[in-house]
Amino acid sequence: MTIHHARPDALDRAGGLAENDAVFALRALRPEFLNGAEDCRVAVLAPEDDLGLSPALRAAIARRVALTAGNERLLAEYPVPGEKALAQLSRGKMPDDGRLAAIAAHTDMIAADPGQSTRESLDALLAAGLTVPQVVALSELLAFACFQIRVAHGLHLLEQSA
Repeated sequence: MTIHHARPDALDRAGGLAENDAVFALRALRPEFLNGAEDCRVAVLAPEDDLGLSPALRAAIARRVALTAGNERLLAEYPVPGEKALAQLSRGKMPDDGRLAAIAAHTDMIAADPGQSTRESLDALLAAGLTVPQVVALSELLAFACFQIRVAHGLHLLEQSA
């Protein structure tokens, strides 16, 4: 299997890997994981059908999750959007818009402790105007953003010990 994405990729950058690093080279030995992570990133941030969750909104949500990691390299992957409400969302503030506020509250809960999610927390998203497909897409995005934090942290630790 070959690598079909440019490197360094988002995980390389978030993990602080450079092209001449040992861990960078090790990642290339498992192209299925490298490709899979990047394919997933593209799918959750910029899908062909965004279901009414724009790429700018998705990036703002991912940035909000990334704030919890304290990883400046990861935050750099998600610049603050120009739109005021999305900028608030991406900076960890509570937007004035009810729909965005519901997304922010759910995002914060999942980033802090995904085990707190209940049927009621999903119903709150539906009550705020999200559709079931949008809730599923949001859940996929949040899962990826949390995964990205953990992988970036692991890569950084590996690089430090190499």
